Amino acid sequence: MTQYSMATAAQFAGRELGASEWVTLDQDCIDAFAACTGDRQWIHVDVERAKRESPFGGPIAHGYLTLSLVAAMIMELGVIPPDASTGLNYGLDKVRFITPVKAGSRVRARAKLRAAEPQDDTRLLLRLDCTLEIEGEAKPALVAELLCLLIGKCDPVA
Repeated sequence: MTQYSMATAAQFAGRELGASEWVTLDQDCIDAFAACTGDRQWIHVDVERAKRESPFGGPIAHGYLTLSLVAAMIMELGVIPPDASTGLNYGLDKVRFITPVKAGSRVRARAKLRAAEPQDDTRLLLRLDCTLEIEGEAKPALVAELLCLLIGKCDPVA
């Protein structure tokens, strides 16, 4: 985004920031998330049972797996301007899981800057409306209002 900085971020409120690249959520990714979190519910990790018993025709990704992808995807969009030292996940004001993501599906994030709120001289809170789209599906995997705290670069101590 041309001219996007901590000082000008508020001017971008209401604008779409774009869409990330597509990411495939294959069964290996789902299994790794299950191993990492301990959430081994059969609908995610038991492929044969999910094919037989799931209303989705096979395994689906964990909702929190899909949500965890959003932060990296919005970074890809350049949400952290060059004059910020970093951006921190600050929280979520709202998340809704709309459509399950079937194993093997591709997803991408689309984000819109809702607001940029100064917190002090060096910090700026971004409110982002994010949608995680599923390739070929009419409805998204999730919608969320993400909060990102930008921390400005400090002047070197003289």
